[in-house]
Amino acid sequence: MGMTDVRLQIRSLKNPKKKVTDKFLVDGGAFYTVLPQAIVKKLGVQPDHEQEFSLADGTSIKRKIGSAFIKFQDQEMASPVVLGEKNDTALMGTLTLEAFGLILDPFKRKLYKAILRM
Repeated sequence: MGMTDVRLQIRSLKNPKKKVTDKFLVDGGAFYTVLPQAIVKKLGVQPDHEQEFSLADGTSIKRKIGSAFIKFQDQEMASPVVLGEKNDTALMGTLTLEAFGLILDPFKRKLYKAILRM
């Protein structure tokens, strides 16, 4: 089965002139978007708190959570993000997907506009 990648532009909330555009794997099993350590350092994204996560293999890890502007195609918004550590992969999680009004079709590995209800 193929993977779904998207290009996201990430900007710092504290210094919005700093930005990075990179490829992110869309992960329907991840809640938060994960910024790799290099992006966190380049933009100077600061942590708000720490969160514990359970990985697919059952192990638990802790990561810091911050916020950043995320731009996908022509839409941009602030979103909570995981501040990645060494070897953490760039992921677009479901919180960000849903904020953009998107859903992932896991069979076709494509993004579609969601039918939103109030």
